[in-house]
Amino acid sequence: MRSNNRQPDCLRPLSIERGLQYQADASVLIRMGNTHVLCGVSIEEKVPPFLQNTGRGWITAEYGVLPCATNSRYRRETQGQSGRTMEIQRLIGRSLRMMVDLAAIGERTLRVDCDVINADGGTRTASITGGALAVRDALIKLVSLNKLEKLPEILPVAAISAGIVNGTPFLDLDYAEDSTAETDANFVMAGDGRWIEIQATAENRPFSDEAYMAITDLARSGIAELFNLW
Repeated sequence: MRSNNRQPDCLRPLSIERGLQYQADASVLIRMGNTHVLCGVSIEEKVPPFLQNTGRGWITAEYGVLPCATNSRYRRETQGQSGRTMEIQRLIGRSLRMMVDLAAIGERTLRVDCDVINADGGTRTASITGGALAVRDALIKLVSLNKLEKLPEILPVAAISAGIVNGTPFLDLDYAEDSTAETDANFVMAGDGRWIEIQATAENRPFSDEAYMAITDLARSGIAELFNLW
């Protein structure tokens, strides 16, 4: 029996809350089951040195897990970020940069902070989905402040996990499922149906083409539901 009595092809209960961080330029709290991630955007009127005088902007992300987000205290990364943290935030940043032509936002940086409040699997995919919604809200704010003449064309982005657990393809794995999965994967998709990134890993034995296609189909249908948030 899955959590929330879910069928294999069902998402966990999903909700979003906007504006929780009133001093951010945009913020979205996304809840997917017991995974809760707060995504805040800060707009900076500058870009990294490699983009100066190019007319192009930048979207980047930072990711962190709060100490009491996990079943045993998660140690703060005060001595530098772990390799896992850096890999996740790079994935988030790459995904969010697919949303918009960076030349359309001018020489400014949208810095997206994704802080995991409660972790029960799928934190990186929830960060991407919530972060994308927050980036859209931040771009709308730039237009309202007359810092952008018009809203640039935005390509929706969302992400979900899927995997094989006890021989069965499952969508949106929670921690109990992810920790015992034979295969687990993270999928990032654009709103036009094109893939942005796929990370798939065999945990105890290689997976077949059939298994890969099964979880890919689940991910496609699950992400289509996430786009209803847009």
